[in-house]
Amino acid sequence: MKCYMVIISAPSGAGKTSIANYLLRKNPNLEFSVSATTRKPRGSEVNGKEYYFISVNEFREKIRNGEFIEWQEVYENQFYGTLKSEVERIWGKNCHVVFDVDVEGGINLKNIFGTRAISIFIMPPSVKDLEERLISRATEDRSKIRMRVEKAMEEMKLASQFDQIVVNDDLDRVQNEVYKIVDSFINERC
Repeated sequence: MKCYMVIISAPSGAGKTSIANYLLRKNPNLEFSVSATTRKPRGSEVNGKEYYFISVNEFREKIRNGEFIEWQEVYENQFYGTLKSEVERIWGKNCHVVFDVDVEGGINLKNIFGTRAISIFIMPPSVKDLEERLISRATEDRSKIRMRVEKAMEEMKLASQFDQIVVNDDLDRVQNEVYKIVDSFINERC
């Protein structure tokens, strides 16, 4: 079986993780690619499940060793990246890879994997709505939220670089819509 990639990207707080988790629950042939990051865990996040939480020095060492498919410094000394070993692990199980990545990471992955991947941009209904979601998370202070909202406004300008754009104005509806898009993409190729 040829394995494909599903790239779910969005500004922080737009719902990409909820949508990716829904896909994973609905389709046993999908598996989550755990990204590496230098940021600290939020809430109940577990190392190796949501992210591989590593130090800045460890991340830079992995860059030097060529261990990433793609990576970027999203904020100063806050790196995110996709490990080659993660994709190889999932392909070894004959599963399709689900990426839950920031916007730049999504664009990079699509450029690398081309037609072997579908990229889906989750658009918040509005900047105000996005800011309210970030505040309700209660995981960051006001200055970090402001920084994320400013970044989100820039990221939304990049939505046209994705195969599909889905506005997350109703999570249940959006989860079903994204599932249909992904199911169609995979079935057309298998």
